[in-house]
Amino acid sequence: MSSKAKDVPEPKRLNRTVGVADALKGVLDSALKKRGFATRDLLTNWAAMAPKPYDRTTVPDQLKWPRGASHEGATLYLRCMPGQALALSHEGGMIAAAVNRYFGYLLVREVRISLEPFTASSAPKPERAKVPPEVVRRAEETVAGIEDDALRNALSSLGQALHSKRPR
Repeated sequence: MSSKAKDVPEPKRLNRTVGVADALKGVLDSALKKRGFATRDLLTNWAAMAPKPYDRTTVPDQLKWPRGASHEGATLYLRCMPGQALALSHEGGMIAAAVNRYFGYLLVREVRISLEPFTASSAPKPERAKVPPEVVRRAEETVAGIEDDALRNALSSLGQALHSKRPR
């Protein structure tokens, strides 16, 4: 055997199922630290902390800290939808105050617009289209014989989703 094979330790097994977030935690955290985020809280809770309509039209891109030992707060760079940049530039103080209020300390000193474009993957997911009444009726007739209410509702929703899809 080669000496390289002896040096590499065997990976530690958890012997349990692990969620995707837990499995990717180390990878995501190191990538986020390069963008200035100490934790994922700002990204995952953005919809709860940002004032309306910025909870849907913007996403945090980067957090830049000032050089030196001063704790004046960071500059938050946001990606925004086209047409929202002017309003965002005027209401940056309000967004910074909302983020600081959420965390309970001075985290964001100012808000600026990121040069990165707002991508389709950053945008909020569109609402589902209304299901036609004949599809609802057909799905409910199909599962009418099932006694368990929860199962009947779940199967009815599944049938509606399957029959309301557009043909490819």
